[in-house]
Amino acid sequence: MDLGFMWDTFLTLLTGLPLTLELAVTSVVAGSALALAISLLAVTGGEIGRTITRAYVFVFRGSPLLVQMFLIYYGLGQFRHGLQDLGVWGFFREPYWCAVLALTLNTAAYCSEIFRGGLLAVSAQEIEAARACGMSGILLFRRIILPIAIRHALPAYGNEIILMIKATALASVITIMEVTGLAGKLIADSFRAFEIFIVAGAIYLAIIFIVTRMLMAVDFWLSPHMRMRLQS
Repeated sequence: MDLGFMWDTFLTLLTGLPLTLELAVTSVVAGSALALAISLLAVTGGEIGRTITRAYVFVFRGSPLLVQMFLIYYGLGQFRHGLQDLGVWGFFREPYWCAVLALTLNTAAYCSEIFRGGLLAVSAQEIEAARACGMSGILLFRRIILPIAIRHALPAYGNEIILMIKATALASVITIMEVTGLAGKLIADSFRAFEIFIVAGAIYLAIIFIVTRMLMAVDFWLSPHMRMRLQS
């Protein structure tokens, strides 16, 4: 392996890192907001709400993310005139926003099930105790239900964040020059796939390592019993 070439490759791929992180952060934040709304609809929306959420989750968890991205970017492009009439063609003609939309819709399907499980994990006794203290409605949800649900959902939600960071690599197939897109361009120019993908993989490993440590810190912060155990 040529270490000099790998260093040059590393510097080149680093220029795509901000776009990779931007894709991941935007998709995770938007997807989490949508997932929370879907999970609340599933829990409180009755049979109609459960039917809608089940259909949504089935479609986006049951089909590959790559296919979803192709359908949004290439498929919807066939309806250009209709999208222009609706005033949304400017959104769908940009590969970046198509990638964000595909990633958001996909992660929302997974996160909604994670959040739903977290909400259902809040025991009736805890809710009744909060009501006995005079809490109800939004205050009950904000002070009791949501924090407990987040604590239960955090391990699975952390895994989904990591998966979404790695899934941003699929954006390269619709011409987005993030880390994997730049790696593909370098391979086309140099035909040195092994060294280039080692560098790209190392960059992703570094990102995942940092994110994993951040999630562990959040988990520790949300677990008072763990802090008390260390202090004692």
